[in-house]
Amino acid sequence: MSPGETSVRHGVTRREFVGGVAVGVAGLAGAAGESPAATENLWDELDREDATGLAELVRRGKLSPAELLERSIKRMDKLNPIINAVTLRHDELARESLAKLDPESPFAGVPFLLKDLAVAMAGTSLTNGSRFFAGMKVDHDGELVRRFRAAGLVIVGKAASPELGLTTTTESAANGLVRNPWNLGLTAGGSSGGSAAAVAAGLVPMAHASDGGGSIRIPAAACGLFGLKPSRGRVPFTIRRYQGWAGLSTHFAVTRSVRDAARLLDAVAGPEAGAAFMAAPRGGEFLAATRQRQRPLRIARLPAPLAGTPVDPQCERAVDVAVEACRKLAHKVEEATPAIDFKAYNAAFGTVVAVNTRATLNDREKQLGRACTPQDVESVTWFIAESGRQIDALAYAAACETFDQTARQSAAFFADWDLLLSPTLGKPPVPLGVLSLSPKDFQRYATEVSLFSPYASLANVTGQPAMSLPLAESSAGLPLGVMFLARYAEESTLLGLAAALERELPWRERRPRFSAA
Repeated sequence: MSPGETSVRHGVTRREFVGGVAVGVAGLAGAAGESPAATENLWDELDREDATGLAELVRRGKLSPAELLERSIKRMDKLNPIINAVTLRHDELARESLAKLDPESPFAGVPFLLKDLAVAMAGTSLTNGSRFFAGMKVDHDGELVRRFRAAGLVIVGKAASPELGLTTTTESAANGLVRNPWNLGLTAGGSSGGSAAAVAAGLVPMAHASDGGGSIRIPAAACGLFGLKPSRGRVPFTIRRYQGWAGLSTHFAVTRSVRDAARLLDAVAGPEAGAAFMAAPRGGEFLAATRQRQRPLRIARLPAPLAGTPVDPQCERAVDVAVEACRKLAHKVEEATPAIDFKAYNAAFGTVVAVNTRATLNDREKQLGRACTPQDVESVTWFIAESGRQIDALAYAAACETFDQTARQSAAFFADWDLLLSPTLGKPPVPLGVLSLSPKDFQRYATEVSLFSPYASLANVTGQPAMSLPLAESSAGLPLGVMFLARYAEESTLLGLAAALERELPWRERRPRFSAA
């Protein structure tokens, strides 16, 4: 472990929680029908502020960056033992970084977490949520981390990821279970569930996240946050490695407000020297888009997942809420389905992920000087990697061509439509254990993954921007997300609509309540 870095692992059972854990989350077992614990509101006035608001308080001298940092550290000390969102603490490194802050930066002094997956931060460890990567050190800052720092963000630690980001929950043999602050018995989503749980619980006002198959939008929906996946090439990668699953993966953040996401995208977007993908620079357009009145948009409501899987009626009702709000804003909404070969692109998706997983383990094998064994990684990870070993170069090339064909099919659909609307998830957050990478029943695991997230991967295959907004709640009071997909490079369209919907259906005051035992 590097100097100034602390490893964290927590696993809290329900009995420990009820028996006297210092701070817990109300309604921890709603899925099982238990009554929520008596609550005392532990949110303070600063929790009403998003990252932009906190930066403004610093700029006006109402708060110092040191005060904000120590507040975040105290929140992690108190709440992280319950939700297990943060796996690596950088308290001392964060304190040292305060001396280098630019007071004119947009988020000067705002605490921030990096996701512990494919992220390069000098002088720290990178575990990728895996025992096989334990102790791996990073000697440089990736381009995105440099831009986060230039934006004034103070990096206080790393948030949990499942092993190599390979599932839609954030549970791992290496770091344990990340618990959803809205209900401790449920998943926070994945693979950026550590980041989403930390923001939902108020440990930090926003956090880095990445999305290779929905991993920003899924946890944002599960935890009641705004999750924007930018266009392919809009935001730099964080580590010198490949192209993020052949361009499937994109890095950005989960936030509590739309303006935070827009301001952050203005700060970090732009070409990276030598990158395989580059979206055209926009020059401050994103925050401006949240303040402008939009023209009427043509929005296609997807009547069913392209995969043909069933959807929980509560998730469809969340879309009804979005449709009503969009029509109130003078947008046109009709049902329509893009002519896309789901089976072909889904098979290609599996091919690309398997080959890149095998390559990632090969790199680590070279570092360690030994082969990876089934005991080093979780069972689904091993299965995926072994599948990747069997795929030849021609099959991989064919998969990449399928991605191109899918992008062309999607572009043809978006010639007539501005946005595609669907639920973010196929069902509300599921109990922990259902989506784990170490399942007892592999076939049930594969089925549950497809039922939980049947919508998100299209945006990754085509490279288009997409967002999840927490516009509704389930009958149990859980957040429900709705998703919009836009044309390539049209994040401004998404952000403009998101800001209008945020004003129409404000969600920032809706948050989990914490209780004192």
